[in-house]
Amino acid sequence: MTAERGNPFSGAWLERRSEARAATDWAARALEDAQTRYLVASGTRQLVRREPAAGQAGIAFLDRMHPLVRGSDPARWILLGWFEGACCILVEVPAGSADLPAHTHFEELRTLLTELPEAEAAVLACARALLVWRARHRHCGVCGAPTLPRSAGHCLECTSTECGAEFFPRIDPAVIVLVSDGGRALLGRQPSWPPGRYSALAGFVEAGESLEDTVIREVFEEAGVRVQAVRYFASQAWPFPSSLMLGFHAEADSREPLLLDGELEDARWFSADELLGAAARLLPPPHTIARRLIDAWYLRTTGTAFPAR
Repeated sequence: MTAERGNPFSGAWLERRSEARAATDWAARALEDAQTRYLVASGTRQLVRREPAAGQAGIAFLDRMHPLVRGSDPARWILLGWFEGACCILVEVPAGSADLPAHTHFEELRTLLTELPEAEAAVLACARALLVWRARHRHCGVCGAPTLPRSAGHCLECTSTECGAEFFPRIDPAVIVLVSDGGRALLGRQPSWPPGRYSALAGFVEAGESLEDTVIREVFEEAGVRVQAVRYFASQAWPFPSSLMLGFHAEADSREPLLLDGELEDARWFSADELLGAAARLLPPPHTIARRLIDAWYLRTTGTAFPAR
């Protein structure tokens, strides 16, 4: 079944315009443009605005005259792309920076997922992924020399003239799969989750594996169930810290689940009625691809959409 709505963090909200990164004067051009918008981050937290009367969070974009922008080093900026027609620059500032505009705070993206407009959530997801990547590649993985950004912040280059290795943003692919035997869906839970929470099974792709091979291996390793008819559903960027979730549906041989690798606390089959009756405490949040996999299966199984919470 094809996804009916976009996943959070999905959609071409950012015009990335990768060709603009090659210009050596891209930062100067951005500063000359009064319409350029600056997204400010401190570590993995990003500056958001919460107006007391509005009730919804949003990105606290700054302009070129703000002290946080003027006091930053353009050599460390990252050109995110163009958002709503304006050039968008990511600026990282030290922890404890002052001069924050009224009603703004640094917050982690994960806690904002249910509050941000869809387009702004996608922009912050891109920013967070780049910040994590840069923080983890401060030194060359080949020779250990420091790295410096180039290509508008989308490449880190080793400063050793004898090495010169280049590093580009990386993502960690992971599969997430809803297994069914027709009338039931297989869900599992990890010990760290809220009480009663169950979700689709997931795991990282290993070297040399296809995505379909990973689905088959992970389901068997975690729940002892063999699957077939693996079908791709949709994907979702998940920058916590740098994953790409690739969603699948698969059909099972109806074997009762066995916990084999110790990762899950429990795994069991749920009927559509059981999911509906326990939705408030049982299912993952609507902004996750896991929930969309479940919603799509419920629609296909019952012919009706899962009620919105």
